Amino acid sequence: MAVTAEDVKRLREKTGAGMMECKKALVDTGGNFEQAERLLKEKGLAALEKRSDRATNEGKIFIKIKNNAAVLVELASETDFVARNPDFIALGAGIAETALDKGYTGVNDELAGLVQDLATKIRENMSLKRIKVVKAAPDEYLTQYIHGDGNIGVVVKLGSDKGDLFTTTQAARDFAFTIALHIAAFNPMALSRDAIDGAYLKEQEEIFRKQMEGDEKLSAMRETKPAQFDKILQGKVNKRLQEICLLEQGYVKDEKITVAKALETYGKDLGAAIAIRDYVYFKVGQ
Repeated sequence: MAVTAEDVKRLREKTGAGMMECKKALVDTGGNFEQAERLLKEKGLAALEKRSDRATNEGKIFIKIKNNAAVLVELASETDFVARNPDFIALGAGIAETALDKGYTGVNDELAGLVQDLATKIRENMSLKRIKVVKAAPDEYLTQYIHGDGNIGVVVKLGSDKGDLFTTTQAARDFAFTIALHIAAFNPMALSRDAIDGAYLKEQEEIFRKQMEGDEKLSAMRETKPAQFDKILQGKVNKRLQEICLLEQGYVKDEKITVAKALETYGKDLGAAIAIRDYVYFKVGQ
């Protein structure tokens, strides 16, 4: 069977392989398009296997929100160059869409297969690192923020005592977006103190205690003024909590007030009580 330029072009568009590779594959398979495609895929898989031990520390975060649900996807690659590839970007967006449409809440064989298909085409190691779904009640609102080239993604769920506040008021949606931006900038560990694990608090207290005991003046205070020593220790723990708890952090647009105060202030301006119900922070490689 003769190999035509049109066959070579069509095979190249479908597989992403080089022109000469496509021509050789068609010649080697007697012009059989399906066999040539399979041959190129096998070669791609072989090349991918050689690279399988290479780290996938680059990539992008993809987010899709619809029907009171949001999905965050981390799709990783070896290089930033591939992370900017239009096919890579289309794949990440497609995975997010598919996960929402089919109700997937984690990585599965179907989604991993889509990643492998593109990896064999591009011949670079890729991985679908994680998927997270956030669901909202009918009276709750979901918003998102993607930072820079997609290395950080945030979804925030908010609510208010005025159920249609976010759907009817642009100022409320703008404020919600700013909260998502704040989270991307400051990466809080938890929404509030109540959500901080007790073991983590104990660990932090021990770290600060040892630091204080390493200070000659503070170490002496522990013996002479134990109550004052404990007060300083608790102050250090409180400061740490203010740094890692979203509601206690300085608000991104005015660090003189906390996020909790911003919620109160903007809520009064909008005639409603606003609350952050949940959030998810994704960063490539973390």
